[in-house]
Amino acid sequence: MDSAALRAFFDRSPEEIVADPDAERAHAALLDHLEAGTLRSAERGAGGVWVANAWIKRAILAGFKRTRTVELEGPGYGFFDKAAFPARRFTIDDGVRLVQGGSSVRRGAHVARGVVIMPPAFINVGAWVGAGTMVDSHALVGSCAQVGERVHLSAGAQLGGVLEPAGALPVVIEDDVFVGALAGVFEGVVVRERAVLAAGVVLTASSVVYDLVNGAELRREIPAGAVVVPGSRPATAPFARERNLHLNAPMIVKYRDERTDAATALEGALR
Repeated sequence: MDSAALRAFFDRSPEEIVADPDAERAHAALLDHLEAGTLRSAERGAGGVWVANAWIKRAILAGFKRTRTVELEGPGYGFFDKAAFPARRFTIDDGVRLVQGGSSVRRGAHVARGVVIMPPAFINVGAWVGAGTMVDSHALVGSCAQVGERVHLSAGAQLGGVLEPAGALPVVIEDDVFVGALAGVFEGVVVRERAVLAAGVVLTASSVVYDLVNGAELRREIPAGAVVVPGSRPATAPFARERNLHLNAPMIVKYRDERTDAATALEGALR
């Protein structure tokens, strides 16, 4: 089925989709398109604005609803998951370096050529991972998260996933971004190209990011080339002031330069 036919099929209520006898065939075709990259769960539109493809997310949700939990084959022991979403299997011709040791890429996730996945890591359904990206140990690419080309997700980096509500924007990491160890990006935050998130930075939809360079407060989006570090600000309630308590406050301390490029460079040999 082509993309237009799939959209017409899935742009209905979950009940109508599940009851349709062609649901299994259509769902398999959708996952094939997602894996090939001919469809994606969110796209960058005019003016750089990212928009979720709600019908694709509804289709994925229908796949969960219409299939039962079964035992799936695993290395030495079984796994139990929805029948429509087994782990992907790659071949050497796919050009993906999947290092042994417990990583998993779920059916319906796009992983481009040149991606390196270190164990253990997990890439969920609907996610997009661009060419030349490094997904390091204990990193998570959540459902429908969009990761660009030549991104470095350091050890323990967490990109939140979102399937519901269907119109909610997933986490977006654009090209050439460096995400430091144990950093977390959640709730549809967009990190623009070449930005750097230092180790331990946590970003949510409600996070206020303080741009110390331009004297501004930002929400939900990190500008291109921004270097973000963990910070704190005093809590204002009387109880907090008495105890000198502080709140998390990510801060942009500079914009990317040659020194930043050198500090975040990934040796070509590792790829």
